[in-house]
Amino acid sequence: MSIVIKHGHLIEPTSGVSALLDVLIEGEKVAKIGPGLSGDTVIDATGCIVCPGLVDIHVHFREPGFESKETIASGSKAAAKGGFTSVVTMANTKPTIDDAGMVEFVHRRARETACIKIWPAACATKGMKGEEMTEMAELKAVGAVAVTDDGKDIQSSWVMRRVLEYANMCGLVYLAHCEDHSLMVGGAMNEGYNATRLGIPGLPKAMEEIMIERNGRLAELTGAAIHIQHITTAGGVEILRRAKARGVRITGETAPHYWTFTDDAVLTYDTDAKMNPPLREAVDVEALKRAIAEGVIDCIATDHAPHTPTEKDVEFAAAPFGILGLETSLAATITGLVEPGHISIERAIEMMTSAPARILGLDAGVLREGGPADVCVFDPKKEWTVDPAKFSSRSRNTPFKGMALRGWVTHTVCDGKVVYRG
Repeated sequence: MSIVIKHGHLIEPTSGVSALLDVLIEGEKVAKIGPGLSGDTVIDATGCIVCPGLVDIHVHFREPGFESKETIASGSKAAAKGGFTSVVTMANTKPTIDDAGMVEFVHRRARETACIKIWPAACATKGMKGEEMTEMAELKAVGAVAVTDDGKDIQSSWVMRRVLEYANMCGLVYLAHCEDHSLMVGGAMNEGYNATRLGIPGLPKAMEEIMIERNGRLAELTGAAIHIQHITTAGGVEILRRAKARGVRITGETAPHYWTFTDDAVLTYDTDAKMNPPLREAVDVEALKRAIAEGVIDCIATDHAPHTPTEKDVEFAAAPFGILGLETSLAATITGLVEPGHISIERAIEMMTSAPARILGLDAGVLREGGPADVCVFDPKKEWTVDPAKFSSRSRNTPFKGMALRGWVTHTVCDGKVVYRG
């Protein structure tokens, strides 16, 4: 049984192809790319863009331990609805993913329940306590694709240095959630005018920037590869820029909510606008857009972080950090970056496919003959209104609720199977 995707505009970042071409899928592989192809099943992509399945290297699927928020099954469905065929799951579950058995558990649950590809990251330190290193070589041997204590940052520079040295020896990238814990105690939103108005303790930009600088310097010292997660500040962008100029093996990401919203979104005490790092100010939003346009920021991630309505329906300071992202990411990118002219659609697709895959060395984010049949088909012009009640995620916590966005996924194909139809 073959599938042919016809009449679509194919965009493939690694080859630079941007043209009207058909894609023939046989089994789990792309059999041929070219004009006038035929197959047993036809997907009509007229007016749509056909590209590699999207890749997100920063998601939280909560299993094991927090299945009421999200599971590998429900998270994979949310990802497929957003056009993603590969995601990297974070390790801050309960128990944490800090030994070979837990990495194997994620792989097993993915095989049993997921409709897309799940690539687990493992903890850098045992229990994410920032003290004792995990057995990274063993973790890699059973399928961990990166190490991270995401959700926290390793506070000891001595431990962080050793983590980077060991990760480098094992050929693993460290994913860095950058925060100085001593500067964030009690904080719940960006420190500034709005926090003062609302009487909410603030999280200063320095909390993030100090640790981006430190972690970059330690990567430079050790020669290790480091990826800076969810950059939010103009200062953080400049630290990343300078580190790259020095030749540090450093990459960085940001997420759609950070260029879509400022901390004005918190003025109604909406806990769906609470995340860590927090929404910043207009000057930071503009800096992020420039950094994306200039290539300083390498890729787009979501930091998809589900929480139940009960957890979020409390006073702002008591609510957990985190929002959903997988089902709105592509549309938020088209609406906020492509349509205003900050980047081209080709660059947007690169930042959501081949660029994140390249950072971690994943076999993903490409669409080539003989390669995996992982495909996203979307209508870049179709407008829709975000309704969390229609999400595939188990949770509903999104600041995009009620917004009109452009960009609608019509089909997601993973390993030659249609796993989502819009």
